[in-house]
Amino acid sequence: MHTPPFNQFGISHVIILVIYIVAFVLIIALSHHQHTQKFFVQLTRWLLFTILILSEISYQWWTLTTGIWNLQEHIPLHLCGIASITGAIALATKSQKLSYITFYIGFIPALLALITPELPYDFPHFRYWKFFIHHMAISLTSIFLLLFIVQSITFRSVLETYGYLLAYAIFIGFIINPLFQSNYLYLSSTPTAKTPLDLLGDGWLYYLSLCILAFLVFVVCYMVIYRRIIIRNH
Repeated sequence: MHTPPFNQFGISHVIILVIYIVAFVLIIALSHHQHTQKFFVQLTRWLLFTILILSEISYQWWTLTTGIWNLQEHIPLHLCGIASITGAIALATKSQKLSYITFYIGFIPALLALITPELPYDFPHFRYWKFFIHHMAISLTSIFLLLFIVQSITFRSVLETYGYLLAYAIFIGFIINPLFQSNYLYLSSTPTAKTPLDLLGDGWLYYLSLCILAFLVFVVCYMVIYRRIIIRNH
């Protein structure tokens, strides 16, 4: 069956964004009644966990069975891939540290991926379903962990997570990408789709802008977390 190329902000894309917004609002609403709706909190928790795990397993299986799997593209080393792993572990273990790390590295990147997807195929291709379901789950998991797991937060969490990210970026940029001739974390070049990364310049300016942008995103996320914790504690 012929599958048309993906059309950004076409009907199939807009429908997904509407579904994401509805799910986001439902999780926010559930957070205001979490003590009386414990069953639905746990249901949402394990549903998100299952989606994260099955999304990655099904994608790896699909790439293997179709013969397209390769080291350059299909290892879950992008930021959303790491957030998916840390998010799943945080959902299962209720780890405070992994919860705020997932929120910092997962919420905005996954949301931007939903808005500006790097996707070759449109509905109803498997890649369409996997991409959007997985990235919706990553972003929603980040919010869920913030609202239901994170109990306290300090600015040190921003610096700590940022330090982890810089160390990981150095590892990917200087070892993994040159070794595999890959573009993980988009450190070798910007995505093929039009994204805000296209505005960051070239060469050393691109890397400097990435560092500054990541830190600013973390600070904004911290302000959201801090405000949420203050409201919850009062």
